[in-house]
Amino acid sequence: MNAAVKVLIADDQPLVRRGLSLMLAPEPGFEVVAEAADGAEAVRLAHEFRPDVVIMDIRMPVLDGIAATGRLAAELPGCRVLALSTFDMDEHVVAALRAGACGFLPKDISPEDLVAALRVVRDGEAVLAPRLLTRLISTHVTAPGHRRTAGPAPAAADGLTPREREVWRLIAGGLDNTEIADRLGVSASTVKNHITGLFAELGVRDRAQAVIAAYETGLVTARRQD
Repeated sequence: MNAAVKVLIADDQPLVRRGLSLMLAPEPGFEVVAEAADGAEAVRLAHEFRPDVVIMDIRMPVLDGIAATGRLAAELPGCRVLALSTFDMDEHVVAALRAGACGFLPKDISPEDLVAALRVVRDGEAVLAPRLLTRLISTHVTAPGHRRTAGPAPAAADGLTPREREVWRLIAGGLDNTEIADRLGVSASTVKNHITGLFAELGVRDRAQAVIAAYETGLVTARRQD
């Protein structure tokens, strides 16, 4: 039997914390080990309970979710953070991804999707709504006056092979591994190997940061919304 996925829920609204906990209660293989009302408490409790995944609200008092995510990424790299946002188009989500969150979900997510997302994150993958993420980054990362605060410099892409660069472009376009494999006519394991090399060359930890880097280095550009 696999060990239960230990989850810490961080949200300043008691009803939201309770709701998320109730969503996970009937699911086998999950254990809510702690609940936090702010980011500072989330960091403290994560050190105490060592959860596999922290469900992190973005906007919280004392220490917000972005700062808390950055601290967890630095202090407990084995603890994965799944950010929550009330609004899909929330620029703070991009900041959370830069800080080390493994993806984001809207707060109105279904119980089934939440459970699936937690399993994916626990296994070391990023949870994204790819086309939604692409639109969000197109709006905020490439907006006039935006200053790049994280991610590789453009020169970081110089060492990529042509195939790695193509895989990167397809990731930024919202394709998952299976779709990339179908597009390129290769196996899913080959795509995974390309992604491993790509992430190492770029110095990013997951797909979310790879998509941000694609926009910030100019590999892909935002489509104009007329």
